[in-house]
This record gives sequence, C-alpha cells and structure tokens, in this order.
Amino acid sequence: MRLFVTIVVLLFSVTLSAKTYTLTPTQVQQVVNEAYEKYKGDMGGKNADYIKALAKVDPKIFGIVLVDPQGHIYKAGDADAQVSIQSISKVFTAALVMSEKGSEFVQKRIGVNATGLPFNSIIAIELHNGSASNPFVNAGAIQTTSWVEAKDSKERWRKIAANMSAFAGRALSVNEEVYQSELADNKRNQAMAKLLDAYGRMGSDPLEATTVYTKQCSVNVSAKDLAVMSATIANHGINPLTKQRVIDATYTPKLMAVMATAGLYDNAGDWLYDTGLPAKSGVGGGIIAVAPGKFGIAVVSPPLDKYGNSVRAQLAIKYIVKKLHLNPYEK
Repeated sequence: MRLFVTIVVLLFSVTLSAKTYTLTPTQVQQVVNEAYEKYKGDMGGKNADYIKALAKVDPKIFGIVLVDPQGHIYKAGDADAQVSIQSISKVFTAALVMSEKGSEFVQKRIGVNATGLPFNSIIAIELHNGSASNPFVNAGAIQTTSWVEAKDSKERWRKIAANMSAFAGRALSVNEEVYQSELADNKRNQAMAKLLDAYGRMGSDPLEATTVYTKQCSVNVSAKDLAVMSATIANHGINPLTKQRVIDATYTPKLMAVMATAGLYDNAGDWLYDTGLPAKSGVGGGIIAVAPGKFGIAVVSPPLDKYGNSVRAQLAIKYIVKKLHLNPYEK
C-alpha cells in the first residue's frame, strides 16, 4: 500500500487516445523551464498602444505557469508579475452568466459562433441580425456583462469581481491607471452596446454595462492567477487550490467550446490547428489554455502579434503542448 501511495504521489498519467505518457513533476517542471529559456530572448511583437496605459507595461515580463488538478504549481520566469486581464475576463463573466441563466441562454441570447470579423467589429452585429455572435468579441462581452443579475451597477461589479477572484483563488484588484485609460477611449464599445440595445439584446443600460465591462478588463492578474483560473476550468469547475466549486461541471465544456472557436481573435483557427487546446488571449499580454483534466496553462508576455495575441505566450504554450503531449487530437 505504501509503495502504491508513493507512486501516486510522484507520478501522474497524461492519457491521450491510444498512448499513455507518464510524467513526474520533475519532468513537467523541466519542460516549463525549457520553454522559458527557449523563448525568453524573443523580442517579437509590441505592446498594445491603443490603450495608452498598456504601452507603458514592461515588455520584458515573461512568466509561465502550469497548475494541475491536484494543485501542483509549475512555474518559470515572472510568474507573479501583474498585468491587466483584458479579454481573458470574458471567459469568466460568461461562466457567471451561464451559472445564473444556463448555457442555453448564452447560446440563444448572445451566440456561440465566430464572427469571421475583428473582435471590435460593428459590422458583425449588423451582418448577424443584431447578434453579437459570441461572448468573446467585445460586443458579446459587453452584452454578457449586462445580463449578470444585479439591481444596479455596483452589485453587478461586485458579483463579477467576486467570481473572477473565486476562479483565481484570491482577491483580485483593479488597475486604476488602466481602467481610467480605457474609460477615456471606449466610445467604440459604447457604440456597439447602444446598437445591441437598439436590437433589444441588452440586459441593462448599455453605457452602464460598458463601464462595468471596462472595469473587469482592468483587473490585475499574474501568470499564476491565470493558470489557477484556467486550471479551475480544466478541473471541471473546482479550484485546485481552494477546492471550492466555482462553476458547475456541466458548463465547463461549453466554455471550452467557445474558447476553441473564438479565443484568439482572428487567429483562433490556426491556434486550434497547432495545439488542439481551447484558449483565450488578452491584449494585456496573457494567454490561458486548458488541457481538460490535466492542466491549466498560462503565460504572460505583453508584446503582441498583429492579431493581438502575445508572441512569446503562443510560442511557449505550443512548446509545452508538444513536449507534454497535451494535444487531444494526437494519436
């Protein structure tokens, strides 16, 4: 019995299709270290600058974290450096609305299809008969925020902040500089919210919802926070650190499905083709990826490619997925 327990503690299996890969924690950490060393010198991409505060974030920040369902943490680099969560927050507000209203509400009222157009497209709303199409484009995210059950803006924000904190396993806070910077430049988002309101798609005042959405995007997170949030999805809704059930397991496959089709802006198809993993990026420089039942993965590195996705984060996650055989479509 003692030998069996020792083996269970020291080893875990990654089972994919016909093959079983047995890895020790040391081997997982080694792959994380390799990814960091391999890409830490990559200077590709540049910080987002349409949000002025993001242009000032240190482009050298590079942190990698994996968290498994048992709560083991594997990290390298700037794992605790803080950046604003930006569009990654969309996943967790969608999760909150699913919890309150069910996944069918999100599918029918907001939509779950990729738009085929940029994440901030106004034309996409008109082309899809007044639908935002999915909760991960800006219009759909603002619409999702508007449907959080609340009597006023303060309650709506408290629920969204508490939900993200529950996923992260700690109290998260707002980056006020980023928030104020985004508030000064969110007129396009306001326009999309008003257009959706004209189609009867909003659950609250469009400008109020836009402001709350802007605030949720300004929450500070680290690669460790994001990995725990991702691992909570990978662990079927239970936070692996706090052991708290944050979302019903029924909804995690629904979240991952939308992440797979619309998680990396206009490059979501290429990402899925290369990794097989549902993921979500944010222009703050973070990317989360979910290996169901195995790992939550997060990388933070502010410089972005032309699609708005972190350059080093993509490279590091692809390396880790290949080395740990995490692509579910592999034989």
